[in-house]
Amino acid sequence: MPKKISIVIPVCNEKGNIPTMVKALQEVMYPLPYTYTITYIDDGSDDDTLDRIKIFAKQYENIFFISFSRNFGHQNALKAGFDFSDGDAVITMDGDLQHPPELIPILIEQWEQGNDIVYTIRNDHQEMPLMKRKTSTLFYNILNRLSDIELESGTADFRLMDKRVVEIFRGFKEADLFWRGLVKWLGFKQVGIEYEPAERKEGKSKYTYKKMMQLALRGITSFSLKPLAIATYLGFTFSLLSLLYIPYVIYSLAFGHPISGWASMIVTIAFFGGLQLMILGIIGMYLGKLFMQSKERPHYIIKESNL
Repeated sequence: MPKKISIVIPVCNEKGNIPTMVKALQEVMYPLPYTYTITYIDDGSDDDTLDRIKIFAKQYENIFFISFSRNFGHQNALKAGFDFSDGDAVITMDGDLQHPPELIPILIEQWEQGNDIVYTIRNDHQEMPLMKRKTSTLFYNILNRLSDIELESGTADFRLMDKRVVEIFRGFKEADLFWRGLVKWLGFKQVGIEYEPAERKEGKSKYTYKKMMQLALRGITSFSLKPLAIATYLGFTFSLLSLLYIPYVIYSLAFGHPISGWASMIVTIAFFGGLQLMILGIIGMYLGKLFMQSKERPHYIIKESNL
């Protein structure tokens, strides 16, 4: 009996890419000696994305969909894909065709060679705009320095995972999911493959600079307590430095020298006030994560599905 490959594709407002994506996947998968399914996760699209998926789901018996009640985010959409996949291997990829379907046979080949996780690394730094390239590099540098995981620059959500890995991920209950980090944290036998992303045919990228920053903060606070340690070290450092001011005050009082410096005092107060607010913000992020986790809300709510 041939092995089964489950392909999971989260989409949000990608109506223009659905027909091309379906055709490309069918062309790549049909010659391979595997059975396969394609499951679209509609993450609260407000265009005709779901209607177009339904058309293909009626035409092909191996195309399925899950539609959320609203936008729950890309990471939660991937969680739904894991929860409802039953293949011997699960492939996750974006629906904008920048993750080339032609790479799927290579992912499967690496899996058949004994790798439990085959992830991809985006290799297009020379073609990216300067600002995008700089922010991407900054994202991974900050993440790697402040967290306890090591991600290669350009690591993508285009990957293949063995079913035993997916079974473990189904049991994850944490509210703030960051799959790129969790994949690295999990271990198992992994191998990375570089790829050249294709140009987006339709629509706009959903990863804005703001979302990239949010993703970095999620990764840092999910895998490390280093920000809290840094806040503690800063507190101790500036407390010790402030003790150096005491001899100057004693000297000035003993010899009748006035202690001037209104401007420097205001700057100092403003600096330490900002530092305290920053430290409180760091602590607040961790407390907020605990607060959201304690609610135990579901990662997503399904409005309709054909599974």
